[in-house]
Amino acid sequence: MNEKLKEKISESLSSVMPITVIVLLLSVTLVPLENGTWTLFLCGAALLIVGMGFFQLGAEMAMTPLGQGVGGRLIKSRRIPVMLLAAFGMGVLITIAEPDLQVLANQVASIPNPVLIWTVAAGVGVFLAAAVLRILLHMSLARILLALYVFLFALSFFSPDAFTAVAFDSGGVTTGPMTVPFIMALGVGLSAARSDRDGATDSFGLVALCSVGPILTVLLLGIFYNPTDAAYTAAEIPAVVTTQDVLRVFAAALPHYAKEVAVSLLPIAGVFALFQLATRCYHRRQVLRMIVGFVYTIAGLILFLTGVNVGFAPVGSLLGSGLAGGAFKWLMAPIGAVIGYYIVKAEPAVQVLNKQVEDITGGTISRGMMNMALSAGVACAVALSMARVLTGFNIYWVLIPGYALALAMSRFVPAVFVGIAFDSGGVASGPMTSTFLLPLSMGACAAVGGNVVTDAFGVVALVALAPLIAIQVMGLVYARRAQAAPAPLPAAADEDTIVEIEEDFE
Repeated sequence: MNEKLKEKISESLSSVMPITVIVLLLSVTLVPLENGTWTLFLCGAALLIVGMGFFQLGAEMAMTPLGQGVGGRLIKSRRIPVMLLAAFGMGVLITIAEPDLQVLANQVASIPNPVLIWTVAAGVGVFLAAAVLRILLHMSLARILLALYVFLFALSFFSPDAFTAVAFDSGGVTTGPMTVPFIMALGVGLSAARSDRDGATDSFGLVALCSVGPILTVLLLGIFYNPTDAAYTAAEIPAVVTTQDVLRVFAAALPHYAKEVAVSLLPIAGVFALFQLATRCYHRRQVLRMIVGFVYTIAGLILFLTGVNVGFAPVGSLLGSGLAGGAFKWLMAPIGAVIGYYIVKAEPAVQVLNKQVEDITGGTISRGMMNMALSAGVACAVALSMARVLTGFNIYWVLIPGYALALAMSRFVPAVFVGIAFDSGGVASGPMTSTFLLPLSMGACAAVGGNVVTDAFGVVALVALAPLIAIQVMGLVYARRAQAAPAPLPAAADEDTIVEIEEDFE
């Protein structure tokens, strides 16, 4: 097996294994699971692990060079309208293929999947174009984010409550394993042409702005769109007795998800083909490598979606229902905190992020410090989400003070930490959040008789909020230590170092 593929599958295994162990412990203590259900879960987890391994490697082989090529070619064109139109189109196409968004769309019963997906994709497209314009005009990221989030919270008061949590969740799931490599690579391609010292630093922040777009468009959708009042039904676990029954269930679902994946990824493959024919940007070996990357991406995404929707998410919903419906429902918050702690530690992209911060601070902020801060932050976020499920308190009670604190801190933190912090919100809310934590919340909410739309959704949003505060706290610590013992600020890091860091941010 390809060594790189082994590495990616190993990373996926480290992400899924903590959840599998927690489910096993819960199934033998508080929420007993039937053997057939447990077998479905294990098979779903296996497909998720293998699928994410193939998908991440494919995205690295195809999406990253495509993003760098498009970014470099756009900046050479010197025609701003063409650059913005191309950024919008690529943002839309990449988002449609994002697996985390498809998982979220399947959970939102009141909005048809195509409506939600295209709405979110349009938001990413518009704000990817805006992010490109920011790089060209050398605009301050902190000031833009402050203005945008003030506007978002003002707009949210005019949108139905049912859309608030879904909107902020959409901002978290869109910056997933498909979009982040492409968007970060696009930023590298654009900033590489900047001759000034801040060009590389300005390439951070594209993901942050692309996270704002879906929140805005879904809130607008809530104002102008009349959703159906679809009832949320508990996840149904297929009746399986033998291992052949398990195989039949997954085999029956594969064609459906293969069709979905083909519809999502073929337009991106078409863009790659047209781009190569028009520019001859890639050598023959690069073209072959990217074609293999697309094949890996398609195969991985099919396995991922099948494993999630057939075996993984339904068991998460069943566990949430069993926990919240029993005598020990108060354990939801501490169990959620434990899950959040291990989920963020297991996310491969988070470990890459921690290494970046250690590198740009010269070891002043170590990976251990970052791990502790992020794990504590996400644990608190998930515990708050579970408390919301049980009590029904409004998500504004967390989002408004949380973002107010994060935006206030951005005025005092070195610029590069602001970009990394807001970019990393989507990194922390990785595949495990949308595939397990969200169904867990929905099952628990249904069991306690709460409103699934207003009380269960929002867990992705709170997980995405935690790194904004945690990383900027590390930035403040770094700034104070740098004043005590003079060291070059991150914003003044040499361009080669920043570009190397960005290439790892996938």
